[in-house]
Amino acid sequence: MQISAEQLVGDARETNTMTPPPKQVVLDQTELENKGNVADARQVYEIWMMTVTPQQHSCLGYIKFELRYNEVKRAEQIYEKLVQCHPQAGSWIHYAKKCYERAVQKVRTDDKEAENLFVEFAKFEEESKEIERARDVYKFALNSIPSARAENLHKKFVKFEKQYGNKEVIEDSIVEKRRCQYEEEVRKNPLDYNTWSDYICLEETIANIPPTEEKQYWKRYIYLWINCALYEELVAKDIDRTRDVYRQCLKLIPHHKFSFAKMWLLAAQFEIWQQNLEGARKILGNSIGRAPKCKVFKNYIEIELQLGNVNHCRTLYGEYLRWAPQNCSAWIKFAQLEKSLSETQGARAIFELAVVQPALDTPELLWKEYINFEISEGEYERARQLYARLVFRTKHLNVWISYANFEATAGVDMLGDQVSLASLFEQKKQCLHHARRVFETAVNYFKTSVPEQKEERAMLLKEWLNMESSFGNLGDISLVQDNMPKKLKRRREAISKDGCTGYEECYEDYFPEETPDPNLKILKTAYMWKRQRFGQKNLND
Repeated sequence: MQISAEQLVGDARETNTMTPPPKQVVLDQTELENKGNVADARQVYEIWMMTVTPQQHSCLGYIKFELRYNEVKRAEQIYEKLVQCHPQAGSWIHYAKKCYERAVQKVRTDDKEAENLFVEFAKFEEESKEIERARDVYKFALNSIPSARAENLHKKFVKFEKQYGNKEVIEDSIVEKRRCQYEEEVRKNPLDYNTWSDYICLEETIANIPPTEEKQYWKRYIYLWINCALYEELVAKDIDRTRDVYRQCLKLIPHHKFSFAKMWLLAAQFEIWQQNLEGARKILGNSIGRAPKCKVFKNYIEIELQLGNVNHCRTLYGEYLRWAPQNCSAWIKFAQLEKSLSETQGARAIFELAVVQPALDTPELLWKEYINFEISEGEYERARQLYARLVFRTKHLNVWISYANFEATAGVDMLGDQVSLASLFEQKKQCLHHARRVFETAVNYFKTSVPEQKEERAMLLKEWLNMESSFGNLGDISLVQDNMPKKLKRRREAISKDGCTGYEECYEDYFPEETPDPNLKILKTAYMWKRQRFGQKNLND
């Protein structure tokens, strides 16, 4: 049987004993929170607190609950009760640890006292026998605080690693400290070439790979390899040594976690300069197989295209799109390649396959290219069908306008200079009819399906009016003018920054079928009566 939170609170107030609530209470609390009923879940936690000496795990669970909903003040009150009821060292350590964690989140790293906070936090973790947490605090601080203000932090970290770290970690700590010193010295005096020389020697002597498989720690390390390869190639003129540098670097990178497209491309470009095309293909193919990247695909395709290997380009595009089917740019480039080869059916098949993908990064660009492709081929009926499919999917204002503009000019530019005036007149008449039908459908959609989008509807009518005007005598602006909205001034309630309530004047669009104000309707009727009785001239007077 389920026990409500209100019943449990009443029972706890009546008994107020040290006996913990039944196990079902905990289950109810979890279920209440999962259902989003935070208030009742909090009441269940309060039941635990009503005992004379609430259990330690109950207090900690309640604290975590309040912190999940950012109720810091409540969590602090529960911590105070925890250390009162259980004044053991463990409770105080847990309380202090949370205070340090909150301080690290709130204090800005450019604060002059931030370094001292991190040092004290790490020292606290060290004294609590939490060595790994202390090491993480030091590393986080060294990555957050500028090196110019972290000298004491480096000293403390080196001392800490000498006591708890292994040989490799200690060496890395010392190297990092020396690196920061060199950076500070060359920042103060960029012309101190002795310091620059020592700094370069320090970097060149680093043989160990970064200790963690996180890309941010590998970027600088990889640039050391790049500089080494460029030196061997351009200065030492040692081709075999350069090739070996690239090969060794690519072996060290943990491609299962991350990779560096720049290194793959540099290695392949080097082989091309050495007229070793097969070697370059092998490197790029290996890159695609182990760690595919858009940049690698693009460069590989460009190389093969320059060599005229069209079939190889098609194969690469196939691999590219199997790996990244959401990449609209790749689909468009592939279709453009087929079009440049006069393979119209192939380009159309690629576009058709692209638009049915379940997820695309920039679908609007893909549809635009597909439609423009059909227009360039003179396939206006196909383009019309594509527009119909697109507006069925998106119903966006810009799509409706683009569709109508297409219909307003479809086929006119294909008639040529020798066409008769009668044929031109008939074609324009057909274009106007199609465009007007699109605008009517679009206006009806915004009027009935999304009446709240008044601004979009007004913009659509404005575009329709401009289109009718552009057709001259063929157009009929009265079809649109009767549906145009009127901007009416009204007062609406507004709340200022200081919380005061007032009113402000604003303009809103009102369409003919709307009645914004009964009094306004009366005034409009009176105006029309006066106009009919006295005539337009006397009315203007």
